[in-house]
Amino acid sequence: MRVGAFVLAAQFPGQGQGEALHRAVRTTEVAEESGLDSVWLAEHHFVPYGTCPSAVTLAGLLLGRTRRIRVGTAVSVLPNIHPVALGEQAALLHLLSGGRFSLGVGRGGPWVDLEVFGSGLRAYERDFPESLDLLLRWLREPRVSADGERYRFREVPVVPRPDELIGGAGGPEVVVACTSAKSVRLAAERALPMLLGMHCGDEEKADMVALWRTHAVAAGHPPEAADAAAHVSAGVAQIADSRTEATETLVKAMPGWLRLGLGAHVTVDGRPRSMRDPVAYTELLCGLHPVGPPRLAADRLAATAERTGITRFALLVEGSGDLAATEENVRRMGAEVLSRLR
Repeated sequence: MRVGAFVLAAQFPGQGQGEALHRAVRTTEVAEESGLDSVWLAEHHFVPYGTCPSAVTLAGLLLGRTRRIRVGTAVSVLPNIHPVALGEQAALLHLLSGGRFSLGVGRGGPWVDLEVFGSGLRAYERDFPESLDLLLRWLREPRVSADGERYRFREVPVVPRPDELIGGAGGPEVVVACTSAKSVRLAAERALPMLLGMHCGDEEKADMVALWRTHAVAAGHPPEAADAAAHVSAGVAQIADSRTEATETLVKAMPGWLRLGLGAHVTVDGRPRSMRDPVAYTELLCGLHPVGPPRLAADRLAATAERTGITRFALLVEGSGDLAATEENVRRMGAEVLSRLR
C-alpha cells in the first residue's frame, strides 16, 4: 500500500497566498521525512480553493528539494495548456528527477479559465480525448505530427525524449482524473490508471474500478494488466487521539475554506452552478476517510483497499489550515498509521 499527501495549497480565511504556498512546500518536505510515498499537487486558477496555478511548476521545485518521494500532479488541467507543452515539461521532470514524477491530467471545469487562456468551451466539452491522445503520443514516440480537429502541425522531433531516463525505461506515468462513466471509459481504453475524487465512497469507487476493468479488457488490454492498474484514491486524513477531536478540527476549519474557495468559481458561459453545503460536505468527508486515531485511520485505509482494490492514496492533510498542525498530522501519518499498514 502506498500512501501520499494531496496538496492543494489551500488559502483559508484570513491567510495570504504566500502562506498557503509555503505550507504546500513544507507539507512535501515533512511527507518525505515521515516516509510517505508521494505528494499529489492540485492546480487551480483565480480561486483561493487552491493557490497553485501550475502543478508542474510546483512539482519541479519540490522534486529539486526532495530525494526519494514521488511527486505528481492532481491534476494538470489539460484544456488550459497545449498537450505538447505539457508533454515537454513532463518529460523534463521525469528525466531530471530520476523517474519520480507522475503526470495526472483532467478536464477541469467550465470555468472562466477557458476564456482567459483562449482555449474556449469546446476544449472542455469536446476536445479532451484528442488532447490526451496527443499528449500520450508525445510521451511515447520519437517524432510526432498532428492532423486532428483541434491540433494540426508538421512532424517534429520529441526533445527531450522521456524514454531516455538513465538507468530506467519508459516515460512518466500518466493518470487521469475520472468523475463519470465517460471518463472512466476514456482512461480504460488507453490503460491509464484513474484518480478518483475524495467525495466518492468505497462502493462508488469499486464500481468505477470494475467498469474500468471491463472497458480495458474490451479494448484489448490483457486481464492481468487490467487487474494490476495502479489507481489512486483521493481522500482526507486527520490524525488525532480520538475521532471526535479529529472531526472537530476539520469541521472548525474546512467549511470556511470551502465556502470561500468553491464559491469563487465563475463559469465561462454564465451557466448556473450549485455548491455543496460546506459543513455537510466536511462531515461527509470525515465519515468516508481516515479521520480519527491512528488505528482507525489504518483500518479505514485497509478497508478501502480491500473493497475497491485500490492501494494508492492521495490524502488531503492540510484540512486544519494551520502549518504546525499540518506538519504534526503528516508526521503522525508516517509514524503511527503507515507502521500499522506495513
